[in-house]
Formats: sequence, structure tokens, C-alpha cells
Amino acid sequence: MKKIVECVPNFSEGRDKKVIDEIQKAIESVDGVELKDVDMGADTNRTVVTFFGDSEKVAEAAFKAIEKAAELIDMSKHKGSHPRMGATDVCPFIPVNDVTM
Repeated sequence: MKKIVECVPNFSEGRDKKVIDEIQKAIESVDGVELKDVDMGADTNRTVVTFFGDSEKVAEAAFKAIEKAAELIDMSKHKGSHPRMGATDVCPFIPVNDVTM
């Protein structure tokens, strides 16, 4: 049985689709990871991405996405109604199948 994990990172960009597309490409570059949803919010200037896969592959995809976000999102110019900590605010991992925290 595969160890399946869901990952739901929140990125501090919700207006520039080109930036989110690049982050999405970083996630999709990892074989075995399935991107389920990309929810951009202009008012909050934040995007929530949801993807699933084998725990090791999901960790790799999350790392690549966070790395890409740090490269592309300039927090010194960021404005939005949602509090923000950085280019990636949170990156929760949720156990789905045969995984415990």
C-alpha cells in the first residue's frame, strides 16, 4: 500500500497568473504527484494549491514549489488583505493513506 499525502501550500501571490503557473509547473515536474486544485484570490493576494501523491514525491514537489515561490515573489512589494509571513506562508501535509504524522 502506498503512503499517500495531501499537501496544501499557501503562496503570497493571487494576482499574477504567470507566477502561479511557474509554481504549478514546479509541482507538476515531479512524477507521481497529482495537482488537484489551484485557488487564486486577488483580494487576499494569496493562492492555495492542493496536490496528492506518494509522501516522498509530495515532499519533493513541495520543496520545488517553495523554492520557485521564493525566487519569483517579491515580498517587499506585496500587498493583500491576508496576513503573510513570506512567499510561502504555510505548507501543511495531511496524511491520507498508510501515513501517520
